[in-house]
Amino acid sequence: MVFDESFTSELDALLAPADAQAAAFPGEAASRQPVHTVYVPADQFDADVCTRWGTQALALLGTIAPSSSELASLSGLPADLLEHAYPRLSQKLTSQPIEDVRVDFEDGYGLRPDAEEDAAATAAGRALAALTSPPLMAGTRIKGLQASTRGRGLRTLELLISAAVPAGGLPERFVVTLPKVAHVAEVRAGVLILDRLEKAFGLAEGSLRLELQIEVPQAVYGPDGSAAVARLVHAAEGRCEGLHYGTYDFSAAAGVVAGYQSLEHPLADHAKAVMQLAAAQTGVRVSDGSTNVIPVGSAADVGAAWRLHARLVHRALERALYQGWDLHPGHLVSRYAATYVFYRAQLAPSAARLKTYVAKADSGVMDEPATAQALANAVLRAVDCGACDEAEVVAACGLDRPALLALARR
Repeated sequence: MVFDESFTSELDALLAPADAQAAAFPGEAASRQPVHTVYVPADQFDADVCTRWGTQALALLGTIAPSSSELASLSGLPADLLEHAYPRLSQKLTSQPIEDVRVDFEDGYGLRPDAEEDAAATAAGRALAALTSPPLMAGTRIKGLQASTRGRGLRTLELLISAAVPAGGLPERFVVTLPKVAHVAEVRAGVLILDRLEKAFGLAEGSLRLELQIEVPQAVYGPDGSAAVARLVHAAEGRCEGLHYGTYDFSAAAGVVAGYQSLEHPLADHAKAVMQLAAAQTGVRVSDGSTNVIPVGSAADVGAAWRLHARLVHRALERALYQGWDLHPGHLVSRYAATYVFYRAQLAPSAARLKTYVAKADSGVMDEPATAQALANAVLRAVDCGACDEAEVVAACGLDRPALLALARR
């Protein structure tokens, strides 16, 4: 034989680095990704926070846009798609208004006396253990691991977890957000911190997850010009849940004047694109940031904020950013409305192409396995977030959830 055992062993040795690299890129995570993350200042956080936000969002919707046509007029979203999405929007705001929530001890909370933050951390831990309208994910954003705030952040995290565990336990998918990460050493420190907490409180190994906020340019590009964010992802040793773009900190650090700080700034788009490429195929999700324009005031003011937010959400989804931050209960309306409209617009063409692909029928588009994977993932995201239900999908393409998961390679 030309390719005998000796030769194949030589090849195995030669290709060992490539095999090791491939193992570090296992593909998309199988768990469901939330469509947003809500940051709630610690002093405003309680067990009913998700329910309360949903109630406030529903009240605003009922007051400002009590019909799908009125919401379409205010938000700029297409009326025909909103007609089907509107009842689902109301249902979502009732059943699971927040998909991902963070108790915020950083910028949203600020600097407080130690005794005050100690008390807030203990109260937040108990509240996390008793959340009503449970979100898909929950966690906390502590003060950063930089020298000036490191001790305070660690104390807050320990107090929060020590209060949550005996009160019923942490939410199943619990995340610790590290703000303003700038160096791989901070990520490695985060891994050590979570490992120590798991051992101390008898938590399952790997159950505490890390989230890295990309808020400074040096987290994207290192001093040598390399993509530093890629190193951050892999330094987490499999604990990294996501990379979150911090709109205003990043823009300010990059020298953008306040009037032009936006999710749409070219520097923001570039940073997020680098983040996406660094996280691709690692199982780490990338989240867009927030808009600071909130829907309050007159109907015209609320409508203008909804229109801006809906456009930004749709823009992010087009760019494969399937998650973003929401800062106000009113943002839930435009978040879900824009998300549902986006996925419902994709449903019919995606289902038709999947049906043709599975049947190996002739059509005007020659899809391949990678395209089928993307199509299946789009349909699964639509079902998971509530934009449509599985019965609609089966009727449209004849594929149930297990079949879609197989095509999506999850």
